[in-house]
Amino acid sequence: MVSAHSDAARLLGARVRESRLRLGLSQEDVADLAEIHVTNLGKIERGQANPSLTTIVRVAGVLDVDPGDLVRGIGLDHLPPRSHRLTAADLIRERKARS
Repeated sequence: MVSAHSDAARLLGARVRESRLRLGLSQEDVADLAEIHVTNLGKIERGQANPSLTTIVRVAGVLDVDPGDLVRGIGLDHLPPRSHRLTAADLIRERKARS
């Protein structure tokens, strides 16, 4: 069994699946309405895909939810580790400290 792409992908997928089930729609219904392949929707719901912004907005529109609600609260801590953890604010602060 393929594991989730990341915690972020897993959370997004769970929210998509929950919204779909709440409406009583099949994956085929949502995929058809969103104009994506049903296997892609399945991978999204299982957290095995990193959908594009276009796909997230299409799926959200079909499910009648705000795309922001699907990604709300998902942050850097939900992604795989990076070689550095600096944010833009950290970089600016470091540059100001050096000058």
